[in-house]
Amino acid sequence: MSSSIAAQRRGARDVATTQAVKRLGSGLPFLIPFVVVAVLFLIIPVLYGVWLSFTEQSLMGNGGFVGIDNYAEAFADPTMWATLGNTVMFTVMSTVPLVLIALVMALLVYIGIPGQWFWRLAFFAPYLLPVAVVVQVWTWLFNSDVGFVNYWIQQIGLDKVGWLTDVDVAMWSIVVLTVWWTVGFNFLLYLSSLQAIPDLLYEAAEVDGAGFWRKIWSVTLPQLRGTTVLVATLQVIASLKVFDQMFIAFNGGSGPEGSTRPILQYIYDTGFTNYRMGYASAMSYIFFAVIIVITVAFQLLTRTRKDKSNER
Repeated sequence: MSSSIAAQRRGARDVATTQAVKRLGSGLPFLIPFVVVAVLFLIIPVLYGVWLSFTEQSLMGNGGFVGIDNYAEAFADPTMWATLGNTVMFTVMSTVPLVLIALVMALLVYIGIPGQWFWRLAFFAPYLLPVAVVVQVWTWLFNSDVGFVNYWIQQIGLDKVGWLTDVDVAMWSIVVLTVWWTVGFNFLLYLSSLQAIPDLLYEAAEVDGAGFWRKIWSVTLPQLRGTTVLVATLQVIASLKVFDQMFIAFNGGSGPEGSTRPILQYIYDTGFTNYRMGYASAMSYIFFAVIIVITVAFQLLTRTRKDKSNER
């Protein structure tokens, strides 16, 4: 009796395995195009870049294998660390307002301020503009002599500011430009999350006597915790990869005394101006490791805070 039951179980397992194999086989044709694209445009370039980082490859010709010399040179390169510091500073300065301002904008639209369609368009429209257009507009606004911003500063009796020429101000100018340009995407993420909050939670809060601000603090913000972590993580990664707006704003230069030069621009200059592709590749993978470390640390930090808040 027991042997027949065991045989039936084995037969059932065989049937289930056969069906799973058939399902897998039926899905393979749909996976092949994505696998091919990933191999050609992701895996192979990454592996080739790793190989380049161990060579003296140049745009002018082939270079020999140098081992870890490029990595040793990069760790001792003060310019690389200075540009990495500029990148981290920009990330810190831009991430906080891009999260907070997007949240405030989404709350204003969600609570029903007049002219909903206008505010939705105004908040998101800048995100659709190409970076070149955005930078050209803001460099005109920030022009020290004939710029719109300095004109009105002088009208109220203040001195002109070198928005893109002053070491202490240039980075803030790029941050303002970036916030105006990209905050619309975070605004959409917050708005969609706000619209997904069940009305029952607000009704229950009203029954308990909660006012407007109490509902925001006790219902809305806790429900947006996951979205805030997502927005902040995406923003940290995006800010670490800053390049376009600084490169265009300073015409490929490094800004006043190199204060706004990001590490990606230094890598670009090393590889395509100085023709040292091997050294540029090594710095690229060091920077990639830094991004991974910062992202993982940020995720662990936010997860720990979330767990503590849940325990309370």
